[in-house]
Amino acid sequence: MKEIIIISGKGGTGKTSLVSSFAYLAENKVLCDADVDAADLHLILDPEIIERNDFFSGRTASIDQEKCVQCGLCRELCRWNAISEDFVIDPIECEGCGVCHYFCTENAVDFPLNNCGEWFISDTRFGFMVHASLGIAEENSGRLVAQVRNRAGELAARLRADRILGDGPPGTGCPVIASVSGCDLVLIVTEPTVSGVHDMERVLALAAHFGVPALVVINKADLNTEQAVRINEIAKQQNSRVIARIPFDRAVNDALMAGKTVVDYGESAAVDAIREAWAEVRSALRET
Repeated sequence: MKEIIIISGKGGTGKTSLVSSFAYLAENKVLCDADVDAADLHLILDPEIIERNDFFSGRTASIDQEKCVQCGLCRELCRWNAISEDFVIDPIECEGCGVCHYFCTENAVDFPLNNCGEWFISDTRFGFMVHASLGIAEENSGRLVAQVRNRAGELAARLRADRILGDGPPGTGCPVIASVSGCDLVLIVTEPTVSGVHDMERVLALAAHFGVPALVVINKADLNTEQAVRINEIAKQQNSRVIARIPFDRAVNDALMAGKTVVDYGESAAVDAIREAWAEVRSALRET
């Protein structure tokens, strides 16, 4: 079983559109939407949830006023100044360190786990998908990414799937690290712009740090041929390569508006490039 994660150094490069098209083309796979901060793969795949689970992570303290004797020890120990003079804990200032809870002599400080969101196993028209929804302004998305990937791995093993196809988060932060580490192949989707090139370099370096082979797809490659050439050169310098150049194609937007994948919508120049990219990915997975 092989796991491929599609990422991008920045948002809006067309990553999810490519993942959904790969979902149409791939056989015997499990889908994984690891972009938990802004999950949107479900908008195209229209999943039917068959299993729903709460995600708990981190803790926030609160003081039981009936037990509190207002001795002041918790305010003295709190380095975040999260406890007011009337012994009420500000949930925004509280960092969840637990000092007030562990040192309170009256056991007046509650310290429950936070319910940060949910993760799901769903059935889609292209197979099973594991995905999640992080609560508004909640943290620990890296742990939720790991949870989603682990559950996808368990499901793929149970179904004897050949591969896991994952839609990763943008950027280079904790959620991306959690999605890339331990996978078999990273596919980077970039655009021929100055910011696109810069962010691609960062995620290439990240993949190299974790020893994961990386390939590159240029989306809207014909909008700036100079930057597209530069992307090709940088990829070679980083022991990677560009496997497909997807041209600007209004059929992509039309497919999204119709609620379909690009490949599912009909033949076009973009579809030809996407099929080429998937053929290269399959070949690379056989080599890893």
